[in-house]
Amino acid sequence: MPILLTAVLVPARAGTTEDDLRERTQAALKARGIETSTVDFDGRDAHITVPAGVDESTVRDVVAGVDGVRSVQVSGGQAATPTPTPAPTTSAPVQAGVPAFEVGRTDRSIRVQAPVRSQAVKDAISAEVAQLLGADREYDDRTTISADGLADASTLSALLRALAIGSGDASVRYDGNTVTLSGQVPDQATKATLGRAAAKAVPGAVIADQLVLPVPSKTAVSEPCRTFPSRLAEFGRVYRINFLSGTSIVNDASKPSIPKAAALLKSCPTARVELAGHTDNLGSVASSLPLSERRAAEVKAELVRLGVAADRIVTNGYGESFPIASNATGAGRIANRRVEIRPR
Repeated sequence: MPILLTAVLVPARAGTTEDDLRERTQAALKARGIETSTVDFDGRDAHITVPAGVDESTVRDVVAGVDGVRSVQVSGGQAATPTPTPAPTTSAPVQAGVPAFEVGRTDRSIRVQAPVRSQAVKDAISAEVAQLLGADREYDDRTTISADGLADASTLSALLRALAIGSGDASVRYDGNTVTLSGQVPDQATKATLGRAAAKAVPGAVIADQLVLPVPSKTAVSEPCRTFPSRLAEFGRVYRINFLSGTSIVNDASKPSIPKAAALLKSCPTARVELAGHTDNLGSVASSLPLSERRAAEVKAELVRLGVAADRIVTNGYGESFPIASNATGAGRIANRRVEIRPR
């Protein structure tokens, strides 16, 4: 019987392992932008077939890094195709026929510096730019006609459209190997659009993305709000909000404190506070907690009546758990029958 169970279970487990390895390997390759024809596993040994032109060493490195893979065999890629020239690097070859160029924008102009093959191409670029200038910019035309220049305007079209978005200085410069994007763009979407346009303009070129996004401006904090925490602490030292025994009625000595608390809260409209209700120990534990909650709610209702937004205040009751004075004396019990205002 044990032998029979082993014969049944081991193949099922192996199949599950191979399926898991295959899925994770395909995900790893896809994350690196690598296309494959097939991904097969014999146990933990990978057999990868890739289209011609895909670098085998890169595929091998990616698959070897997948947890659980024991060995990797790759076929069909660059290394499998004999060639009389040295093997190319892992980067795709830069598209032939794209000369060095630069396009840029400022608040006052859109600039194109590039060799073009004919007057027709030069005119087509001018027409493209004319649609993007707007009322505040002019065309800084630095194109020249050359036999080895750009064959058509489409190479720069998407770049110009993306670059025209936003203000300030920004540019895209290609030096024959690297496309460098620099300057400021208004948002992440424009940054991504420019990156895609650069890759499309010069397939295979290295993209050096140095574009920056605007730094969010910090909201200015008013002086009353900046000093609110210290003023609230001082309020708590000077003023008390105490209650008649067994009730949620503020005693006469504390009644002036609530308008002063309202004025303090209204001086900083963004400040949020907690009203913490407390009791002495004369009542039962079961009655102390709801009484402390009612006291906090009563103070909140009065503050709202005096013009403080209700959503700036939360209330909580703590019963007799946190005395600040001895409950053995009348004065101590009065001090413990209180509501405290705390910053949130």
